[in-house]
Amino acid sequence: MLTAKQQEKAAKDFVSRWLGKGDEKQDSQRFWIDLLQNVYGIDRPTEFISFEYRVQLNNVSYIDAIIPATHVMIEQKSLGRHLDKPIKQSDGQLLTPFEQAKRYAASLPYSERPRWIVSCNFSEFLVFDMERPNDAPESVLLENLEKEYYRLQFLVDVKDSRIQKELEISKSAGELIGRIYEQLYEQYKLNPQLSDDVIHQHINKLCVRLVFCLYAEDAGLFGSKNMFHDYLNNFKPEQTRKALLELFRILDTPTSERSPYEEKALLDFPYVNGSLFTDEIEIPPFKEETLQVLLDDGCQFDWSEISPTIFGGIFESTLNPATRRSGGMHYTSIENIHKVIDPLFLNDLHNRFQSIMSLSSLPKKERNKRLRELQNYIASLTFLDPAAGSGNFLTESYLSLRRLENDILREITRGLGIDLGFAEEEYNPIRVSINQFYGIEINDFAVAVARTALWIAEAQMLKETQHIIDRELEYFPLHTFVNIHEANALQIDWRTVVEPTKLNYIMGNPPFLGARIMNEEQKADVEAIFTRKWKNWGNLDYVCCWFKKVSDYITNTECHCALVSTNSVSQGSSVADLWGPLLEDGLIINFAYRPFIWNSESADKAHVHCVIIGFSKNGVRSHRFIDDNGKINIVNHINPYLFDGSDILVSSRSKPYCDIPQIGIGNKLIDNGNYLFTYDEYIDFINTEPNAKSFFKRIYGSREFINNIERYCLWLGNVKPNEIRSMPLVQARVEAVRNFRLTSKSQGTRVLAEYPTHFHVENLPHTTYIVIPKTSSENRRYIPIGFFTPEVMVTDALFIVDNANLYHFGILTSNVHMAWMRTVAGRLKSDYRYSKDIVYNNFPWPKSTEQQKSKIEKTAQAILDARALYPDSSLADLYDSVAMPAELRKAHRANDRAVMEAYGFSTNMTEEDCVAELMKLYAQLVDKENSK
Repeated sequence: MLTAKQQEKAAKDFVSRWLGKGDEKQDSQRFWIDLLQNVYGIDRPTEFISFEYRVQLNNVSYIDAIIPATHVMIEQKSLGRHLDKPIKQSDGQLLTPFEQAKRYAASLPYSERPRWIVSCNFSEFLVFDMERPNDAPESVLLENLEKEYYRLQFLVDVKDSRIQKELEISKSAGELIGRIYEQLYEQYKLNPQLSDDVIHQHINKLCVRLVFCLYAEDAGLFGSKNMFHDYLNNFKPEQTRKALLELFRILDTPTSERSPYEEKALLDFPYVNGSLFTDEIEIPPFKEETLQVLLDDGCQFDWSEISPTIFGGIFESTLNPATRRSGGMHYTSIENIHKVIDPLFLNDLHNRFQSIMSLSSLPKKERNKRLRELQNYIASLTFLDPAAGSGNFLTESYLSLRRLENDILREITRGLGIDLGFAEEEYNPIRVSINQFYGIEINDFAVAVARTALWIAEAQMLKETQHIIDRELEYFPLHTFVNIHEANALQIDWRTVVEPTKLNYIMGNPPFLGARIMNEEQKADVEAIFTRKWKNWGNLDYVCCWFKKVSDYITNTECHCALVSTNSVSQGSSVADLWGPLLEDGLIINFAYRPFIWNSESADKAHVHCVIIGFSKNGVRSHRFIDDNGKINIVNHINPYLFDGSDILVSSRSKPYCDIPQIGIGNKLIDNGNYLFTYDEYIDFINTEPNAKSFFKRIYGSREFINNIERYCLWLGNVKPNEIRSMPLVQARVEAVRNFRLTSKSQGTRVLAEYPTHFHVENLPHTTYIVIPKTSSENRRYIPIGFFTPEVMVTDALFIVDNANLYHFGILTSNVHMAWMRTVAGRLKSDYRYSKDIVYNNFPWPKSTEQQKSKIEKTAQAILDARALYPDSSLADLYDSVAMPAELRKAHRANDRAVMEAYGFSTNMTEEDCVAELMKLYAQLVDKENSK
């Protein structure tokens, strides 16, 4: 990466090479390669930029250059050509280079559309930001590039700079509100009659109103730029409380109902409407410091540039006591929101728009008619987020639809000046409304934030429309009302919010709570949603409730839905428990994102592994897998495991289908750590109590087994009382275990206190046995599996396969079994979570011949032999994806081939094909058992 000085010098040298020269045909590629390589440090510029990119317009056309990684399109002209003058095209149209590029952009798939369009004539770069299509382009002159090279940095910056800027502004706004909150909170606490909950309610309402006023001032909605600031600036701190109460009252009073004797400073404010200022609110006295923070910092900050999508989440978390305590700022990124809304509805709408725009031979009147029909169709759609939070999904959806509507208006009004082509009563051409968006949210403050975020979004888009139609449009009083309902979404009848027959799309990001960490109210919600008739409902995570409720709600409709969920819904026992009944009820998966990390902006940067599942009951368009780059893969079918295959679901069972050894868990101690010792602790103990040495065994859990960590267990079993009494340190440990069990909330554990020398679960094989870790890193191709002899003990973090041999080891450690495990196992975050009841007992084993068994035994032994070559390396070392020794990798591949031959599988099949074949074999096992 070039330093600033190096880049400045490189830009100076580039200018000297190109100033005063440049032919479109001969020099374009050399010019841009030189710029990218020498000024911006791109090592292989020919791989970074594509020239003469073919597109299908009326006929085959070629884009001069595109940079896919940064979504840049370049329209290059020769030196001396004016970039703002139209040029006659092959179809007779007169278009500027920018307009020419926009026409090319409209023919590209939505995911490939440019964020930036650059028109260039070798002496000037005109930069158009397509997120701000109505703004004048930025001009960068070649002669100034030495000092202004940073202005073209977007060419190589892969990260979206506008979104990053909005993010930084919104974070700063959240931090500013946090400071105002702290100041106000101290003042509220001076009133002993106000409880902390009441203070929280009032301070949240006050902050929402202040944010709206600050935004309305900077966006010009109040009239003059500094109107709110100037109003408050006339008052002393002790007068501020009354001044705000008066202002909120006047903002909630229609102009026609105001007394003419009001102060002019108040009458100048518009009537807001929308109930934002209706409820009574307690405002504390202001200190001078509090007023100055509001005036100097709050009013000086430019609120007009915040992203309502991002800021809503930041605003809510900033003023939420729980998140404030954890130092969190929680919001859903715009990128992640689009992973949901783009495939759900936005891509389709953009494609419709592009289809109309591609019909260049249509008369303008007919094309405009079709554009208006599309606009009306968009305005007819209705959306619901049943876990709305601060409204970020709804807000970003509204912004996206309004941007598309503005694209439509831009095309309709092109060349018409201020004559919009609308009837007089249609002086306001906007059809898309926040009335189309419904939400349900349990938190009252989040509801207020969501409503405010949508109002701010509405104001931002109104301003953009005004630029397009060159006409002022009234924002106040608010004529649109935000349909965000405060309620528990799992208890309310959604039909009281919006009728399902009226609804087109449901989307959202319901709460992520595991089945074992819900509180009593949440557990009651789950029971009410699924009822006790639903098999294994107690094992389902909280998010599953939304899938069930959505499924019931959309019955006999063509509503399409997409929910974000933890990956638990597509793994382990949840697949059969949740999706079995849903599929029987007619639910169909339309599209999916396989597990990816859903980043949190909390202080601990917690990562949640999520999936996005789009589904419906009618009107299936296609089955699509989508990757992180937005690439779509059309498949025949998507099953609940999120791969292309039939809807065969693996249910939990206690015994294997096939004739193989039983699997069980290791020893479960329930000893509060009294019987477990590190190596140093073990040495210290037996040095003090040497007679205890014979009662110690080496013990392994998953971590110890994989990382070869030395650990010991005091195993007393049926030791005689006199032996215990002869060892005081041992007796103390036994007594500690007994007391620990006696204080347990579990009746079973208290009973176990009567047998303190025994474990809760004891599994002590008498022959060599196989061990399988319960959890293992997803970064390993193979779960490390091994053999132990009886003198070694294992905890319940390992599974035990007793009476197992090399053949069993070879099958279990094969790529076939690993493929099955990766599909049906659960996950701990993203790590594999092996299961006896789902993975092992349901696995369909091959009907191997004796010859095949013998071959697998040999390849299995070769794996153990390859491991033995590295006695100082742990299994974590040996199965590292990079460090894995060549001998071990070779041995595993030979074993994989032998196992696949036993199944009759082609060694060229993909893992997904392998799983599909295993599912067929599994279905045969189920049918065979059911027919008995």
